Amino acid sequence: MKAIFGLGNPGSNYTKTKHNMGFMTIDKLAADYQVQLTKNEFSALDVRFKYQGETIYLVKPLTFMNNSGYAVKMLMGYYQILPSEILIIQDDLDLPVGKVRLRAKGSAGGHNGIKSIIAAIGSNTFKRVKIGIGHPDRQHVIDWVLTPFDKQLEAQALKGIEQAAAAVENWIQYDDFAQSMNQFN
Repeated sequence: MKAIFGLGNPGSNYTKTKHNMGFMTIDKLAADYQVQLTKNEFSALDVRFKYQGETIYLVKPLTFMNNSGYAVKMLMGYYQILPSEILIIQDDLDLPVGKVRLRAKGSAGGHNGIKSIIAAIGSNTFKRVKIGIGHPDRQHVIDWVLTPFDKQLEAQALKGIEQAAAAVENWIQYDDFAQSMNQFN
């Protein structure tokens, strides 16, 4: 089993904001696998499908970024998903726009969505795909993450989403996260 959670904020106000890179990547994965996230349960929008005999979940927590852990914990508990079976797709301020970095575990690194997940499930041993959104020069961080990319950076951000989706698809296909890290980091 593999459960892929893309972090973001629900609602049309946030659709194309930097903080929704996880949601956008989940949308790309759903399109690639020709599935739709239509099930609304445990404060999350999700879809479950089979790939090469394995159950795959694509999930968008609808609890807003800072409470992502609630939806993750609820789905993990109900479907008996282990921390080793989950992957979180998140934005990352410390990476250049569009840069993708895979990690097998680690701290929250200041990301409130990841802090919420670690606190909720009591573990930091879950896989992550981080997509760079860059750091603001003069803006406050909250204003930066809750606004869309400007036209100059939009193409780089879209390439990051494409690469993040490709990394997740590689993990799903080959079931070897270390190999995916070597290929995509």
